[in-house]
Amino acid sequence: MFAKVNSLGLQGIDGFRVDVEADISGGLPKFDIVGLPDTAVKESKERVRAAIKNSGFTYPVSRITVNLAPADTKKEGSIYDLPILVGILLASGQIKAIPERSAFIGALSLNGDISDITGVLPMAIKAKEEGFQNIFVPCGNAAECRIIAGINSYAVKNVKELVSFFNGDTSLEKVETVAYTFAEDETDFEDFADVKGQYDARRALEIAAAGGHNVLMVGSPGSGKSMLAKRIPSILPNMTFEEAIEATKIHSIAGELASETEILHKRPFRAPHHTISPVGLSGGGTNIKPGEISLAHNGVLFLDELPEFTRQAMEILRQPMEDGKITISRVSGSVTYPSRFMTVAAMNPCKCGYYGHPTKQCTCPPHAAEKYISKISYPLLDRFDIHVDVQSVEYDDLASKQKGECSADIKKRVNQARERQLKRFADTSIVCNAQMSPAQTRKFCLLTDEAQQALKLAFEKLGLSARAYDKVLRVSKTIADLDESDMIDTHHILEAVQYRSLDRKYWKKI
Repeated sequence: MFAKVNSLGLQGIDGFRVDVEADISGGLPKFDIVGLPDTAVKESKERVRAAIKNSGFTYPVSRITVNLAPADTKKEGSIYDLPILVGILLASGQIKAIPERSAFIGALSLNGDISDITGVLPMAIKAKEEGFQNIFVPCGNAAECRIIAGINSYAVKNVKELVSFFNGDTSLEKVETVAYTFAEDETDFEDFADVKGQYDARRALEIAAAGGHNVLMVGSPGSGKSMLAKRIPSILPNMTFEEAIEATKIHSIAGELASETEILHKRPFRAPHHTISPVGLSGGGTNIKPGEISLAHNGVLFLDELPEFTRQAMEILRQPMEDGKITISRVSGSVTYPSRFMTVAAMNPCKCGYYGHPTKQCTCPPHAAEKYISKISYPLLDRFDIHVDVQSVEYDDLASKQKGECSADIKKRVNQARERQLKRFADTSIVCNAQMSPAQTRKFCLLTDEAQQALKLAFEKLGLSARAYDKVLRVSKTIADLDESDMIDTHHILEAVQYRSLDRKYWKKI
């Protein structure tokens, strides 16, 4: 007796189709699973056996062979428990028939309950692309199917309920689909109105948000670096549907999506501690999972006390900051995750934190400041578009009862600048100035003659690298977008050059 059931698997953030073939034949009782299964898949035969018996069905005392096709693609996890069980019950005649073009994903408990799994969203999207009419998922993952129109999604609690539905004894309600609407609750974010002083830093972060630029903030302890960073999400542009889907896929695969959440409605903000391992930052493991830099995709990755991260962890950032993706290679295979995020880092100017402070004396030995910042490699430092000196707040600013400009007003300007960029890059895959390639930078960053002379002088005086030259141009273009100017003028260039403070201060001394 033979039966074939459709299922799905995961490669990176995309699903792929898996055909689960079950054959029951005569001979000594044996249960084999073939088709490059990992240990978790091999162990599913014990879960399937117990679930069948404890659900009141008959486990075939025969030779059972299950093939997971394509056989040359590795299958991982417990997601194949449910399709294997359905295949065996179908082959043994205990299920009369299943709806045509149906797919099954789900893990099994020994008592027959269907347990939650990770990565349902990308697999449901793939099921729709493959032309499946129905997909059966665990109840705890039903929310992820709500935004997938064009396919019937069913949330199933246990094996008894599923078999009763197939045999016509009971009915299952479809998961109700909902239209995606970006409904961001302003109370979810801390407001820039609460920030006292720091006008230069606020301006720099507005430019960074408008163009998607990476930012490094340098300042003494208590100057407000973390406070500023935590308010950046409040001024970032709303996510598009495509961006939200990509970000939600990654969180679904990592198991970080709440059971009631169908899609992310705000940009991710990830703030790993400096003790995080390189694998925790990049992703990996036996079954390769996304790390913090992928979980920050289409959002913000905040790295507080940057020099305190290990050198290996910091260097991992170089590829995704440049390419917007990270490739993780392990013995089990290679996976590429999207990692296009806005990097916001903060650090003290020296070990004690008071180098250059107007009132407090630095207690570090001579040249300690240069040594401290040299923990960050020049190639990594060069990937930060904007360097911000965060000065200590004056007493008058702290004591003032007047609130600063609120995030909502800043966000309006940011959105207007982003709209100009979206129109500019309408025929490309990029959405902001920071993502421009060198060729696009030359094409779109048009300078006046005076601005060209100012840039030449800054390049020669500061000894900027070719990468820093491009970044100055991109930041200048963002400043021009905020000014609603098509051309980059001299004051745009001069302001952008001011945000290369670390090129001026430290690296000439080392």
